[in-house]
Amino acid sequence: MIEIRALSKQFGTFHALKAIDLTIRKGTVFGFVGPNGAGKSTTMSILATLLAPTSGIAKVDGIDVTQNPEAVRKKIGYMPDFFGVYDRFKATEYLHFYGASYGIPKAERNKLIPQLLQLVNLTDKKDAYVDTLSRGMKQRLCLARCLVHDPDLLILDEPASGLDPRARIEMREILKELKEMGKTIIISSHILPELAEMVDEIGVIEHGRMVAHGNVQEIQSRLRVKRILLIRTAGRDAEAEEYMANRPHVNRILRDDKGIHVHFGGQDEEQSELLHDLIGHGFRLISFSEAQTNLEDVFLEITRGNEGDE
Repeated sequence: MIEIRALSKQFGTFHALKAIDLTIRKGTVFGFVGPNGAGKSTTMSILATLLAPTSGIAKVDGIDVTQNPEAVRKKIGYMPDFFGVYDRFKATEYLHFYGASYGIPKAERNKLIPQLLQLVNLTDKKDAYVDTLSRGMKQRLCLARCLVHDPDLLILDEPASGLDPRARIEMREILKELKEMGKTIIISSHILPELAEMVDEIGVIEHGRMVAHGNVQEIQSRLRVKRILLIRTAGRDAEAEEYMANRPHVNRILRDDKGIHVHFGGQDEEQSELLHDLIGHGFRLISFSEAQTNLEDVFLEITRGNEGDE
């Protein structure tokens, strides 16, 4: 569905993208993660035909975004991180406006718009003015706008940005439903645990470079961190942290009110040795367990030590 080859974008002397390669299959939900300024929005804007690349190729369903942007726009629904709405439109008028812009006949729009409002859980707000809607409702209305022409690809830049927990859950459920409908979706987000529940693959971008691409398990298998141990001692967490700092297979140690989080690269035998040595050195353990590695752990491990790169 998406093919990107050696894609670069330069603003003056600043290199926003540096020869990115990426392939996304049709029907895939792809999570785009990275720090602010890493290049996520730039890549999405190029795919949405809003920015021209400095060099390289980007294609949507085989169509080059620079050579035939009009054809690409018929294939995509784009939701930027900051979007404008027409406040004095009612929700139905807002969708009629965009449907008409795509050349959809009024009779067809009259059937389509109630279905879209139902999909995004806004049926009871069909006659409400846009400026009376909450931020979460506006986000869902803009998602309905992206779907008005039934695109094959959805490009959603931070769709959960600024939403409260309930609104994020509602947005997540809608995206799951779109996934079941077979839509190809590119979604960027800083809410990594929720993103992990929805995506088939992730791409981690940092300083304009794609530093990892695959599903979470594949990426994790290529990293030094194999598991994360959660250890709590009887009042000696700081000492235990210092003791383990130079132990074999210990890649990173973090400590908080839950205990010591040890990024451990060894196997079961080495893990047993670590437990044995802690007890042998007089540490009274309250707990020693293996925590589930999530997308945040993977992201931190991939991007650690790169903060100073250009």
